[in-house]
Amino acid sequence: MLTKPDLETASALLFKTWNEKKRLVELPVALKPSSREEAYRIQALLENRTQFPLFGWKIAATSVAGQAHIGVSGPLAGRILHERVFQPGAAISLDGNLMRVAEVEFAFRLGRDIVPRVVPYKMEEVLEHVETLHPAIEIPDSRYSDFVHAGECQLIADNACAHQFMLGESTQVDWRNINLAGFQVRVVVRKDGKDDIRTGVGSNVLGDPRIALTWIANELSALGIALKAGQTITTGTCLTPIDVAPGDEVYADYGALGSISARFTS
Repeated sequence: MLTKPDLETASALLFKTWNEKKRLVELPVALKPSSREEAYRIQALLENRTQFPLFGWKIAATSVAGQAHIGVSGPLAGRILHERVFQPGAAISLDGNLMRVAEVEFAFRLGRDIVPRVVPYKMEEVLEHVETLHPAIEIPDSRYSDFVHAGECQLIADNACAHQFMLGESTQVDWRNINLAGFQVRVVVRKDGKDDIRTGVGSNVLGDPRIALTWIANELSALGIALKAGQTITTGTCLTPIDVAPGDEVYADYGALGSISARFTS
Protein backbone atom coordinates (compact mmCIF):
# COMPACT_ATOMS: atom_id res chain seq x y z
CA MET A 1 0.00 0.00 0.00
CA LEU A 2 1.32 3.43 -0.92
CA THR A 3 1.80 6.03 1.80
CA LYS A 4 0.66 9.64 1.40
CA PRO A 5 4.24 10.71 0.55
CA ASP A 6 4.37 7.91 -2.05
CA LEU A 7 1.13 9.11 -3.63
CA GLU A 8 2.43 12.68 -3.73
CA THR A 9 5.77 11.61 -5.24
CA ALA A 10 4.05 9.55 -7.94
CA SER A 11 1.70 12.43 -8.79
CA ALA A 12 4.54 14.95 -8.89
CA LEU A 13 6.59 12.70 -11.19
CA LEU A 14 3.71 12.21 -13.63
CA PHE A 15 2.83 15.91 -13.63
CA LYS A 16 6.47 16.95 -14.18
CA THR A 17 6.75 14.47 -17.03
CA TRP A 18 3.54 15.87 -18.58
CA ASN A 19 4.65 19.50 -18.35
CA GLU A 20 8.12 18.76 -19.69
CA LYS A 21 6.70 16.70 -22.60
CA LYS A 22 8.83 13.74 -21.63
CA ARG A 23 8.10 10.03 -21.14
CA LEU A 24 8.45 7.40 -18.43
CA VAL A 25 8.94 3.73 -19.16
CA GLU A 26 6.81 3.14 -16.06
CA LEU A 27 6.45 4.37 -12.52
CA PRO A 28 9.17 3.23 -10.11
CA VAL A 29 8.18 -0.04 -8.44
CA ALA A 30 7.86 1.64 -5.05
CA LEU A 31 5.35 4.13 -6.50
CA LYS A 32 3.15 1.83 -8.58
CA PRO A 33 -0.50 1.73 -7.50
CA SER A 34 -1.76 -1.76 -6.72
CA SER A 35 -5.48 -1.05 -7.15
CA ARG A 36 -7.78 1.24 -9.12
CA GLU A 37 -8.66 3.09 -5.90
CA GLU A 38 -5.00 3.76 -5.14
CA ALA A 39 -4.45 4.90 -8.73
CA TYR A 40 -7.35 7.35 -8.46
CA ARG A 41 -5.80 8.75 -5.28
CA ILE A 42 -2.64 9.57 -7.24
CA GLN A 43 -4.72 11.14 -10.01
CA ALA A 44 -6.74 13.22 -7.54
CA LEU A 45 -3.61 15.12 -6.49
CA LEU A 46 -3.65 16.81 -9.91
CA GLU A 47 -6.27 19.15 -8.50
CA ASN A 48 -3.62 20.56 -6.15
CA ARG A 49 -1.48 21.50 -9.16
CA THR A 50 -3.87 23.88 -10.89
CA GLN A 51 -5.08 27.31 -9.88
CA PHE A 52 -8.44 26.79 -11.58
CA PRO A 53 -11.51 24.76 -10.62
CA LEU A 54 -11.64 21.39 -12.34
CA PHE A 55 -13.09 21.81 -15.84
CA GLY A 56 -14.51 18.30 -15.96
CA TRP A 57 -13.93 14.64 -16.61
CA LYS A 58 -13.16 12.28 -19.47
CA ILE A 59 -13.86 8.60 -19.94
CA ALA A 60 -11.23 6.46 -21.64
CA ALA A 61 -11.69 3.03 -23.19
CA THR A 62 -15.45 3.15 -23.78
CA SER A 63 -15.33 0.60 -26.59
CA VAL A 64 -14.34 -3.07 -26.54
CA ALA A 65 -11.67 -2.36 -29.16
CA GLY A 66 -10.27 0.51 -27.10
CA GLN A 67 -10.15 -1.62 -23.96
CA ALA A 68 -8.37 -4.40 -25.82
CA HIS A 69 -5.88 -1.96 -27.35
CA ILE A 70 -4.59 -0.78 -23.97
CA GLY A 71 -5.26 -4.01 -22.07
CA VAL A 72 -7.82 -2.78 -19.53
CA SER A 73 -10.88 -4.51 -18.12
CA GLY A 74 -13.24 -1.55 -18.54
CA PRO A 75 -13.50 2.24 -18.82
CA LEU A 76 -11.23 4.64 -16.93
CA ALA A 77 -12.06 8.11 -15.58
CA GLY A 78 -9.71 11.08 -15.89
CA ARG A 79 -9.72 14.76 -15.02
CA ILE A 80 -9.85 17.58 -17.60
CA LEU A 81 -7.76 20.55 -16.44
CA HIS A 82 -8.95 24.05 -17.30
CA GLU A 83 -5.53 24.97 -18.69
CA ARG A 84 -5.77 22.22 -21.31
CA VAL A 85 -9.12 23.30 -22.81
CA PHE A 86 -9.36 25.04 -26.22
CA GLN A 87 -12.04 27.06 -27.93
CA PRO A 88 -13.77 25.55 -31.03
CA GLY A 89 -11.75 26.02 -34.20
CA ALA A 90 -8.51 26.70 -32.34
CA ALA A 91 -5.11 25.52 -33.50
CA ILE A 92 -3.81 22.78 -31.22
CA SER A 93 -0.11 22.03 -30.95
CA LEU A 94 1.00 18.39 -31.21
CA ASP A 95 4.43 19.22 -29.83
CA GLY A 96 5.50 16.41 -27.51
CA ASN A 97 2.32 14.41 -28.14
CA LEU A 98 3.09 10.70 -28.49
CA MET A 99 -0.40 9.43 -29.38
CA ARG A 100 -1.24 12.11 -31.97
CA VAL A 101 -4.88 11.21 -32.34
CA ALA A 102 -8.15 13.14 -32.16
CA GLU A 103 -11.30 11.64 -30.68
CA VAL A 104 -14.78 12.90 -31.62
CA GLU A 105 -17.11 12.73 -28.63
CA PHE A 106 -20.42 13.62 -26.98
CA ALA A 107 -20.00 15.82 -23.89
CA PHE A 108 -22.48 16.72 -21.17
CA ARG A 109 -22.36 19.79 -18.93
CA LEU A 110 -23.96 19.45 -15.52
CA GLY A 111 -26.46 21.88 -14.07
CA ARG A 112 -26.57 20.20 -10.64
CA ASP A 113 -24.13 18.25 -8.48
CA ILE A 114 -24.20 14.45 -8.61
CA VAL A 115 -23.24 13.55 -5.05
CA PRO A 116 -21.84 10.22 -3.84
CA ARG A 117 -24.33 7.73 -2.46
CA VAL A 118 -24.54 4.03 -1.66
CA VAL A 119 -27.25 3.16 -4.18
CA PRO A 120 -26.01 3.28 -7.81
CA TYR A 121 -27.50 5.97 -10.01
CA LYS A 122 -29.85 5.02 -12.83
CA MET A 123 -29.42 6.70 -16.20
CA GLU A 124 -32.67 8.63 -15.86
CA GLU A 125 -31.50 10.09 -12.54
CA VAL A 126 -28.12 11.14 -13.94
CA LEU A 127 -29.74 12.86 -16.93
CA GLU A 128 -31.83 14.97 -14.56
CA HIS A 129 -28.57 16.63 -13.50
CA VAL A 130 -27.49 17.50 -17.06
CA GLU A 131 -27.95 21.02 -18.37
CA THR A 132 -26.51 20.88 -21.91
CA LEU A 133 -25.11 18.55 -24.57
CA HIS A 134 -22.08 19.51 -26.69
CA PRO A 135 -19.96 18.17 -29.54
CA ALA A 136 -16.37 17.76 -28.41
CA ILE A 137 -12.91 16.73 -29.55
CA GLU A 138 -10.42 15.15 -27.17
CA ILE A 139 -6.70 14.97 -27.90
CA PRO A 140 -5.36 12.34 -25.47
CA ASP A 141 -1.77 11.48 -24.61
CA SER A 142 0.16 9.45 -22.06
CA ARG A 143 3.20 10.04 -19.94
CA TYR A 144 4.35 6.45 -20.61
CA SER A 145 6.45 5.58 -23.64
CA ASP A 146 4.56 2.24 -23.90
CA PHE A 147 1.07 3.17 -22.71
CA VAL A 148 -0.40 0.13 -24.47
CA HIS A 149 1.22 -2.17 -21.90
CA ALA A 150 1.21 0.12 -18.85
CA GLY A 151 -1.87 -1.53 -17.30
CA GLU A 152 -5.03 0.07 -16.00
CA CYS A 153 -3.72 1.15 -12.59
CA GLN A 154 -0.77 3.05 -14.07
CA LEU A 155 -3.05 4.53 -16.74
CA ILE A 156 -5.54 5.76 -14.14
CA ALA A 157 -2.68 7.33 -12.17
CA ASP A 158 -1.65 8.94 -15.48
CA ASN A 159 -5.05 10.68 -15.59
CA ALA A 160 -6.52 8.11 -18.00
CA CYS A 161 -4.42 9.63 -20.81
CA ALA A 162 -6.12 13.03 -20.54
CA HIS A 163 -4.25 15.82 -22.30
CA GLN A 164 -6.09 18.46 -24.39
CA PHE A 165 -9.78 19.06 -24.93
CA MET A 166 -12.07 21.19 -27.10
CA LEU A 167 -15.72 21.81 -26.21
CA GLY A 168 -18.20 22.91 -28.87
CA GLU A 169 -21.25 25.11 -28.45
CA SER A 170 -24.22 23.55 -26.68
CA THR A 171 -26.82 22.04 -28.98
CA GLN A 172 -30.04 24.03 -29.29
CA VAL A 173 -32.34 21.12 -30.16
CA ASP A 174 -34.21 18.83 -27.78
CA TRP A 175 -31.46 16.22 -27.52
CA ARG A 176 -33.20 14.39 -24.67
CA ASN A 177 -35.67 12.96 -27.18
CA ILE A 178 -32.98 11.89 -29.66
CA ASN A 179 -31.61 8.35 -29.79
CA LEU A 180 -27.95 9.13 -29.08
CA ALA A 181 -26.98 5.46 -29.40
CA GLY A 182 -28.05 5.44 -33.05
CA PHE A 183 -26.95 9.00 -33.77
CA GLN A 184 -24.33 9.25 -36.52
CA VAL A 185 -21.59 11.87 -36.72
CA ARG A 186 -19.97 12.73 -40.06
CA VAL A 187 -16.29 13.52 -39.68
CA VAL A 188 -14.14 15.16 -42.34
CA VAL A 189 -10.38 14.78 -41.87
CA ARG A 190 -8.44 17.10 -44.19
CA LYS A 191 -4.86 16.03 -44.87
CA ASP A 192 -2.70 17.77 -47.48
CA GLY A 193 -5.79 19.40 -48.97
CA LYS A 194 -7.62 16.08 -49.39
CA ASP A 195 -10.76 15.09 -47.48
CA ASP A 196 -11.11 11.74 -45.75
CA ILE A 197 -14.76 11.13 -44.78
CA ARG A 198 -15.54 8.98 -41.75
CA THR A 199 -18.63 8.16 -39.73
CA GLY A 200 -19.03 7.64 -36.01
CA VAL A 201 -22.03 6.45 -34.04
CA GLY A 202 -23.14 6.92 -30.45
CA SER A 203 -23.40 3.19 -29.78
CA ASN A 204 -19.60 2.95 -29.92
CA VAL A 205 -19.56 4.71 -26.54
CA LEU A 206 -20.41 1.90 -24.09
CA GLY A 207 -23.53 1.31 -26.18
CA ASP A 208 -24.81 4.88 -25.64
CA PRO A 209 -23.14 8.13 -24.47
CA ARG A 210 -25.77 8.35 -21.73
CA ILE A 211 -24.71 4.94 -20.44
CA ALA A 212 -21.12 6.18 -20.32
CA LEU A 213 -22.22 9.26 -18.39
CA THR A 214 -24.02 7.03 -15.90
CA TRP A 215 -20.94 4.82 -15.60
CA ILE A 216 -18.70 7.70 -14.53
CA ALA A 217 -21.30 9.02 -12.08
CA ASN A 218 -21.27 5.64 -10.34
CA GLU A 219 -17.50 5.11 -10.67
CA LEU A 220 -16.84 8.41 -8.91
CA SER A 221 -19.67 7.95 -6.42
CA ALA A 222 -18.06 4.71 -5.26
CA LEU A 223 -14.84 6.68 -4.66
CA GLY A 224 -16.68 9.37 -2.70
CA ILE A 225 -16.21 11.95 -5.46
CA ALA A 226 -18.98 14.33 -6.54
CA LEU A 227 -19.51 15.54 -10.08
CA LYS A 228 -20.04 19.28 -9.74
CA ALA A 229 -22.50 21.64 -11.42
CA GLY A 230 -20.73 23.39 -14.28
CA GLN A 231 -18.35 20.51 -14.95
CA THR A 232 -18.23 18.90 -18.38
CA ILE A 233 -18.05 15.14 -18.89
CA THR A 234 -16.85 13.88 -22.25
CA THR A 235 -17.94 10.31 -22.81
CA GLY A 236 -15.41 8.74 -25.18
CA THR A 237 -14.82 8.55 -28.89
CA CYS A 238 -17.68 7.57 -31.18
CA LEU A 239 -15.31 6.32 -33.91
CA THR A 240 -11.81 4.89 -34.15
CA PRO A 241 -9.31 7.53 -32.95
CA ILE A 242 -8.17 9.68 -35.87
CA ASP A 243 -4.44 9.90 -36.58
CA VAL A 244 -3.47 13.58 -36.88
CA ALA A 245 -0.31 15.44 -37.83
CA PRO A 246 0.65 19.12 -38.06
CA GLY A 247 -1.34 20.76 -40.85
CA ASP A 248 -4.35 18.45 -40.51
CA GLU A 249 -7.88 19.63 -39.80
CA VAL A 250 -10.75 17.67 -38.24
CA TYR A 251 -14.35 18.77 -38.73
CA ALA A 252 -17.13 16.84 -37.02
CA ASP A 253 -20.73 17.42 -38.14
CA TYR A 254 -23.32 16.30 -35.61
CA GLY A 255 -26.21 17.40 -37.82
CA ALA A 256 -28.93 19.00 -35.74
CA LEU A 257 -26.73 18.73 -32.66
CA GLY A 258 -24.09 21.10 -34.05
CA SER A 259 -20.50 20.83 -35.23
CA ILE A 260 -16.93 21.33 -34.08
CA SER A 261 -13.55 21.65 -35.78
CA ALA A 262 -9.89 21.71 -34.80
CA ARG A 263 -6.60 22.46 -36.58
CA PHE A 264 -3.32 20.87 -35.63
CA THR A 265 0.13 22.44 -35.64
CA SER A 266 3.63 21.44 -34.66
